[in-house]
Amino acid sequence: MLVVQVKMEIKHPRSLIVIGFLLTLSGAVLPLLMMIKVLESTFFLNFFAFIAQAVGIILGLIGIAWKAIDQRSHDPEDK
Repeated sequence: MLVVQVKMEIKHPRSLIVIGFLLTLSGAVLPLLMMIKVLESTFFLNFFAFIAQAVGIILGLIGIAWKAIDQRSHDPEDK
């Protein structure tokens, strides 16, 4: 049995925000392309667009919260 482990470390919240933005953008652009008949509207593509937008928003919010917590911990005025 072959087990593949994927270990992805994200060390900066900015990268999480960028990934979230790109997923949210693709989740908004795909339905637009389907609406103007550039792409064929399929169940899989509609589902992918919805999931990409939802995951993108969640990842972006996590990245923003992570950045805010990181900035607070390094701010000497709060201590």
